[in-house]
Amino acid sequence: MASDAVDTIVLNARRVARAISTPHPHLPHADDRSEASILRQVTPADGQWREIARGVSGSTLAHAPEWYTVIRRAYGHDPLYYAAEDETGGRGMLPAFVVRRPMFGTVVTSMPFLDSGGPCASSTVLAGRLIECLISHAGRLGARAVEVRSTGRLPIAVDPAMHKVTLVLDLDRDPDRLWRHLDRDVRSKVRRAERRGLSIEFGGAENLIDFYDVLARRMRDLGSPVHDIAFLRAAAEEFGDRARIVLVRLGPATVGGLMALAFKDTLVVPWVSCLKEYFRLYPNMLLYWETIRFACAEGFRRFDFGRSTVQSGTYHFKRQWGAREEPLFWYTIPVRGRGSACPAVPASVTEAVTKAWQRLPLRISRGLGPHIRKYLTQ
Repeated sequence: MASDAVDTIVLNARRVARAISTPHPHLPHADDRSEASILRQVTPADGQWREIARGVSGSTLAHAPEWYTVIRRAYGHDPLYYAAEDETGGRGMLPAFVVRRPMFGTVVTSMPFLDSGGPCASSTVLAGRLIECLISHAGRLGARAVEVRSTGRLPIAVDPAMHKVTLVLDLDRDPDRLWRHLDRDVRSKVRRAERRGLSIEFGGAENLIDFYDVLARRMRDLGSPVHDIAFLRAAAEEFGDRARIVLVRLGPATVGGLMALAFKDTLVVPWVSCLKEYFRLYPNMLLYWETIRFACAEGFRRFDFGRSTVQSGTYHFKRQWGAREEPLFWYTIPVRGRGSACPAVPASVTEAVTKAWQRLPLRISRGLGPHIRKYLTQ
């Protein structure tokens, strides 16, 4: 979709079925699906998308309309956004992007670079119709696979990966009461960070460069390509006053930071980083606590720490705040006739590439990283 105008293509269920020609092996049998669902390929500019995102209970940050502009503007990936409605007035939505990867082929992902995505609908029937439509479109584009990241199980015959979860903390309107319920060790580390001279600064896009300097350096040290600063800038600008970039400083030096985005009753932290040489000062503890306190004061009901691999270091770090697990269901659906979803990369190769990346000069990793990161959909 090259235009921001609403695509007036309207598809009913029978036309979608004809586009597929034969049922996809991973979808429910046609007899189990509604024949009255209406699907439209849309852009969020028509207002319907925002209305559905606010009204359907299962919507997440990934369903926010801002990503349509953010991802397309920063990385040039083509959006595929579908809205659906059934005869009872039930509604649903499914955002996705076409990621054309050199060497590895095209993949359609809902949603790239985010923890979740997938269909958000008032019924499993509508969710199934949306997935069916997306797979059909992916096949016409020559995609190898459809990747769907969901917060719930989908009505498809594919086993999801479930090794990652999101960690969510229920908030109290009174941050002092929440503070008293935190683990004693957590409170002690926050106080030590304050005593050692660390301070917190809240802001918006004006804090982006300082935050990105820390993020780019830390990602290099971890052996991972960093996002383009244009991607984070687009997110800050599109979300506007629902975006915060929070910095932790030691004197004039920025030693850590995070970007937080608001969606409905939840404040979500998709990106956070602190410099390893300052870990002994606990900058991450002060950074998170002050952001949690801000979320309480602003009336948010939930604080989303973002995803972690179960039992990893970041998983335990987030759990210490009293955060609970919420499952993630990540599906990779091969598109008929395209072979395997993605060539497997041996662990030894991944390890070697990671170590090589860690040795790169920062100037090179910052310059090269975004050109690679745009194709890494996780």
